[in-house]
Amino acid sequence: MSTAVPAPAAPAAGDPPGGGDVLVDVRGLKVHFPIKRGVILDRTVGYVYAVDGMDMTIHRGETYGLVGESGCGKSTFGRALLRLEPLTDGQVFFDGVDVASLKGEALRSRRKDMQMVFQDPLSSLDPRQSVESLLVEGMRAHGLGKDAASAGKRLRELLGAVGLPPAALKKYPHEFSGGQRQRIGIARALAVDPKLVVADEPVSALDVSVQAQVINLLEDLQQEFGLTYLVVAHDLAVVRHISDTVGVMYLGALVEEADADDLYAAPLHPYTRALMSAVPVPDPLVEDRRERILLTGDLPSPANPPTGCRFHTRCPWRQPERCHTERPELRALSIEAVAPGHRVACHYAEQIAAGALRPHGVAAVSTDPTLVVDDPGGDLLLGPASVGEIG
Repeated sequence: MSTAVPAPAAPAAGDPPGGGDVLVDVRGLKVHFPIKRGVILDRTVGYVYAVDGMDMTIHRGETYGLVGESGCGKSTFGRALLRLEPLTDGQVFFDGVDVASLKGEALRSRRKDMQMVFQDPLSSLDPRQSVESLLVEGMRAHGLGKDAASAGKRLRELLGAVGLPPAALKKYPHEFSGGQRQRIGIARALAVDPKLVVADEPVSALDVSVQAQVINLLEDLQQEFGLTYLVVAHDLAVVRHISDTVGVMYLGALVEEADADDLYAAPLHPYTRALMSAVPVPDPLVEDRRERILLTGDLPSPANPPTGCRFHTRCPWRQPERCHTERPELRALSIEAVAPGHRVACHYAEQIAAGALRPHGVAAVSTDPTLVVDDPGGDLLLGPASVGEIG
């Protein structure tokens, strides 16, 4: 007679993540920037909730695409994941180790496994350093390529991997095109043999023809070196092409997460539906007939986010009371047609999918344009633009 084996219990909030294929496990990550006011002495009068309760799991060898409109906090989250921004709260387990609690030399040595490709390749490369100096700097900081012969061989291999000639080692960043500079930034990230690469808008500043080259390069490098990617972007076409899993972020938190094909085939959250309806379809007949969802109003101020569901001020399906007062959890839906890994943060996702709720008009809500933000990372803007440009 067979004996039933009980399923393993879910890990507690303070335990390291289980499963050998999980590389990154983020739990309750928060990044709040203080709002300062005062003439002589600055005093903190509030906070900008740039990232406010992010939960995410990234598996080894996976490409996770994080999308959302400008201001949702996706770039801040990517930098916080690597501890380039100070964390307000939360845990970031990387390979079973909570890097949110590391300091000093322990954190510095762990950063060898976590590298970043920045959005602007020109501003992220020191114009006073040659390509050789840029690549060697990280290697020496982590004890790699100690002798000139091994370092030179490694540098030539890196340039070959990103499609640049060895002669590029003696040149400076201003001597390259935008696409070539981005390749140098990728080579610099790969120089220390990382496990995770966070690519923050890796192709947004490039021409369309060059974008395809860089995207294909990232895919080739992933297969060659066994990399894991977190790709932060707002271009839905780019994310669909390169990602295995896609997370949709709105005002500091995930609102939907699913396999890339499942998400694009059947978006379930009202915000995701609005994003997908804005993507042009290269068929005039389909483009004329398909549903258009136009959101009313601007992104609410992250210094004073709405209560309850963060999206309820712009949601055509919002319902009184619950949407205004109760913040929804990111959960799997009880719908047979939905894939098991498809999670949505919406109280009425099942009813919306079934057509039981119909969209209605939404009145525009004004936002507070007067913010003065202390942002060490330089991601937040001052004045009126800071309401809608955190990301």
